[in-house]
Order: sequence, then structure tokens, then C-alpha cells
Amino acid sequence: MEHNLDGLRMNATSTSANGVVNAETVFEFHQEGDAVWASYAGGFIQYGFLVGTIEGNALQFKYCQRQNDGVLDGGSSVGEVQRNDGRTRIIERFDWASREGGGENIFEEIDDT
Repeated sequence: MEHNLDGLRMNATSTSANGVVNAETVFEFHQEGDAVWASYAGGFIQYGFLVGTIEGNALQFKYCQRQNDGVLDGGSSVGEVQRNDGRTRIIERFDWASREGGGENIFEEIDDT
């Protein structure tokens, strides 16, 4: 199934213990062809950016972010894009490059209506 993330706003509804994004972190996605990118902020994140590719329901990207306390973080992720009840969900598995470990985030489309 082909997915188009362009214009979607999402937040993390679930994150691993070592993750720093949360429901207050809002992601604004863009897509052109197989290129995907997003900016994000909120919660513990002052500024964040990701850039990657999508093929079918498979998403892969690199991310970098500055936390409110000034810590710079980054890493890489793979994800699966799903469509449930008319809304988009991303199951992301991340690996930190800036520290040890990794984990999983679940992002849900924000209903702005």
C-alpha cells in the first residue's frame, strides 16, 4: 500500500523508557515522491528534524534534535506506516547514535478537526 505523509501532523502516543518524544511533541511531515522529512518540537524537544525515504509501508530516516536542556541527540530509525480507522500510524524502531540504546515509538495522526 502506498502512503502519503505530506501535510500530516502526528505525535507520539507511546515511547520506550529511553525515548524523549511524547504526546506534546508534534511532528509536521512532508513528502515528495519517496522523500520524507519532518520538523518537530514540544515536550522535552526544543527543535528536531528527520529526513528519510518511504517505500510502500516501510519508512527509514535519520533524526537530529536539541532538547530543552541543550542536549543534542540523533540517530536512525526504521518504521512501518499503517492506516487504522482512517488515521495514519507509524511504528518506529530507533537506535541512538549519540548515546547507547534504542527503542520504539508509536506515532498517531493528530485529528485537528
